[in-house]
Amino acid sequence: MKILVIGGTGLIGSKVVERLRAKGHEAIAASPSSGVNTLTGEGLDAAMVGVDAVLDLANSPVFVGPQVLEFFETAGRHLVAAEKRAGVTHHVALSVVGADRLTDSEYLRAKVAQERIVATSGIPYSIIRSTQFFEFLGGIAQSAAASGSITLPTAYIQPIASDEVADAVTAGTLGKPVNGIVEIGGPEKFPMADLVARFLRIVKDPHDVVGDANAPYFGARLQPDSLVAGQGAHLGKIDFPTWLKTSKYAQYASAA
Repeated sequence: MKILVIGGTGLIGSKVVERLRAKGHEAIAASPSSGVNTLTGEGLDAAMVGVDAVLDLANSPVFVGPQVLEFFETAGRHLVAAEKRAGVTHHVALSVVGADRLTDSEYLRAKVAQERIVATSGIPYSIIRSTQFFEFLGGIAQSAAASGSITLPTAYIQPIASDEVADAVTAGTLGKPVNGIVEIGGPEKFPMADLVARFLRIVKDPHDVVGDANAPYFGARLQPDSLVAGQGAHLGKIDFPTWLKTSKYAQYASAA
């Protein structure tokens, strides 16, 4: 198969491209730096010549404000239009577990809008919704840091290793279109504030973490299971201590 990977140089994209090529497929890592820009449409037609499947892993450069919706709607429309012209037979998009439940979040509303464009395009598709990645724990902490402390929700988080996200996305791209949504998540769930506090202690970050059931998460108020994968989700096997051992924080793994 010939597969165009939008966002193919990012955290998940680079792993997926490597996996696809190892399986003997022609995987094209597309990004603005390679001359393919979904926001402007530049380079899309040329990149899609002979392509069987398109995997969209591109992310908005911002997480709040009207630019988020503009990015996902504009990029999504450019993609599906180019796919129709090229005769692409499978569109795969990576989204977020709980996106449709958290309408207060501008980012997640935009992801739902992206999903809607894919689902109504007429192109066979698969949407893979993932829980948060272990790799984002530091970013979650940073997003809520203020005056030396961090306040985060006590709702559950079910983090998954990026390697297992890449495995699932690779399998979904090579499989038949499901014309629906598949959920993936990590093997365990934790109160978000507790896991971030544990992570920061392990990596010797001095910030204190305060748990607050009403604290917003990227603008959204969470229910206890808002970010938890539903029944029938495909769950990974890499737990938090195992992830630490193979991450850039491996030097701290013995403290987990």
